[in-house]
Amino acid sequence: MSLDLSPYQDPLRIRSALACRRVAVVGLSPNVLRASHFVGYYLIRHGFDVVPVNPREKEIFGRTCYPDLKSIPGGVELVDVFREPAAVPPIATEAAEIGARALWLQYDVISEEGIAIAESAGINVIVDRCIKVEHARFFGRMHVLGFNTEVISARRKRP
Repeated sequence: MSLDLSPYQDPLRIRSALACRRVAVVGLSPNVLRASHFVGYYLIRHGFDVVPVNPREKEIFGRTCYPDLKSIPGGVELVDVFREPAAVPPIATEAAEIGARALWLQYDVISEEGIAIAESAGINVIVDRCIKVEHARFFGRMHVLGFNTEVISARRKRP
């Protein structure tokens, strides 16, 4: 791959995207074993207004599911993509049309064309990162899974 992803993984860019509170999760699955389901659930638990986008579903997490971004009333600030890279260019185009501030492409969802479309519309683009992992990293939620405990030693702290 010739695309340098480091600009799209910059901590300031990530923090700016995480400031968005209304998130469309494109490709959100009702299957609890899918990463998109876990991420959507995590975002809801942490105060994000998650809008499911999946044309095959009517409702996920008790929330209305929309077939595409343009169908969402009131728009969204951030578009989180759990789809194959070939699906990204039209998603990026829709994100620009609805005025999204950020486009987040999850792990292995890398589309140079989609990135170019979003950037030409002034959209902040994050690539090959997980929004759940980055939120946990920047806002101290990794400890829930046993990470970021600030304990460097294997010895337990004594009371």
